Amino acid sequence: MSPASLTTAGVLLITVPAVAIGGASLLSFIGRRTPGYLDNPVRRGLWRAGHAHAGVLVLFALVVMLYVDQADLTDGFRQLVRVLVTAAPILMPLGFFLSVVRPGDTRPSKLIWLTGLGGACLAAGTLILGIGLL
Repeated sequence: MSPASLTTAGVLLITVPAVAIGGASLLSFIGRRTPGYLDNPVRRGLWRAGHAHAGVLVLFALVVMLYVDQADLTDGFRQLVRVLVTAAPILMPLGFFLSVVRPGDTRPSKLIWLTGLGGACLAAGTLILGIGLL
């Protein structure tokens, strides 16, 4: 594995405790019956989706790091794949969380667009990597 992929994997691994703390905070909202969480299905659903996407996408990005150096891509495209695939587990959850940041929010704010941006980063990064692997 190249030093760039190792560094990116290291950064991704450092985010895992943040995802775990996020999960613990969601559990505390349930256990404490925190107003604005259990009684707000939109906020509850988006925050659960944000947490789930963060965890899954961090793991997915770590797996991608194993393949990016094997792809028939220029160094610039390899770095682009690393950036795009690492951006997804940051942007998508941010969109879910920040779009309903206030306990009384019953509709996502315009910040939900971050979720789509993260999805576009994921799609572009995996498409480039897939083509490079073929």
